[in-house]
Amino acid sequence: MDPASPQGPRKGRGSLSNAVGRFEGYDRVEVDDGWGSADEPALPLATTLTEDTTRTIIARNKSPDVPFDRSINMYRGCEHGCVYCFARPTHAYLGLSPGLDFESRLFYKPRAAELLVQELSAAGYRCLPMALGTNTDPYQPIERELQLTRHILEVLRDFNHPVSIVTKGALVQRDIDILGPMAVKRQAKVAISITTLDRALARRMEPRAATPERRLETVRALADAGIPVGVMAAPMIPGLNDQELETILEAAKDAGAGTAGYVSLRLPLEIKDLFAEWLEAQVPLRAKHVLALVRDIRGGKLNSAEFGDRMRGGGAYADLLAQRFKLATRRLGLNQTRELGGLDCSQFRRPPRAGDQLSLF
Repeated sequence: MDPASPQGPRKGRGSLSNAVGRFEGYDRVEVDDGWGSADEPALPLATTLTEDTTRTIIARNKSPDVPFDRSINMYRGCEHGCVYCFARPTHAYLGLSPGLDFESRLFYKPRAAELLVQELSAAGYRCLPMALGTNTDPYQPIERELQLTRHILEVLRDFNHPVSIVTKGALVQRDIDILGPMAVKRQAKVAISITTLDRALARRMEPRAATPERRLETVRALADAGIPVGVMAAPMIPGLNDQELETILEAAKDAGAGTAGYVSLRLPLEIKDLFAEWLEAQVPLRAKHVLALVRDIRGGKLNSAEFGDRMRGGGAYADLLAQRFKLATRRLGLNQTRELGGLDCSQFRRPPRAGDQLSLF
């Protein structure tokens, strides 16, 4: 596909390059053919869709520092193009680049709803809240056409199965007709991820996600519909957007958010180089300072993967950010929580199917 070295930012894309994944035995290098092609502006990059023929849909999780044990991802790759996305390295398992491939070569699971019905109908299934948006965004642009997330929500509604959603997509408003009645039964909650209120920074950092204004509008629409909604100020990037933490929380509170959370920037595996490359191109005067601060909260490295540390980091700078968050949420009355408490699993029922014998009780 595209060479590893960048030609400059591409319109609507977050990554600048397409370096091969960590499992490949070769690399790609851009070479000028003598006709000055390396100096030409980068061409627009089209999105391609490929069917994912997975035979299961519920992913299990045992990480002690995330508040769920099961999740559903209808898509692999994400067209939002957030340059910092921690899910980018998963594209390497497909033999693709965590760079431009991740945001342009997408995979979708057409049988997602059918598979979910099968798994929820299994005799041994035990209901606990389902998380959507844990890897790639369930409301990325292609959802408008494919509607896989909506079909998943219809199944969860029919089974009275509680769900928690995290998204940057304003498209979640489309599904208020499903989420609203679920919320009445304490079976739905939504968190809107807002990283910045600066439109210019958002366009460069999250090129195909909803604008900050649209995300705040979405918070308000969900709150007005009676759906519990929170804000995730994530990731907080030292020296780039972390100074906005309080203003993000204030704006979300004004829009109707009741809970809040934050996560410090993580740069696992290939993301380290992708993010450093992006900084040099998009905010060159701050690039070295930002990376120095990231190392400060990550014990001298650009990433720390230890449970209990990877979400917040450590050191004086990370402690200060945590204290700022604590004070701001207390002042604003935001009930910060890591738990999915409040979602009711007791109403879970397998809906009757054609041909089922009627119960006597």
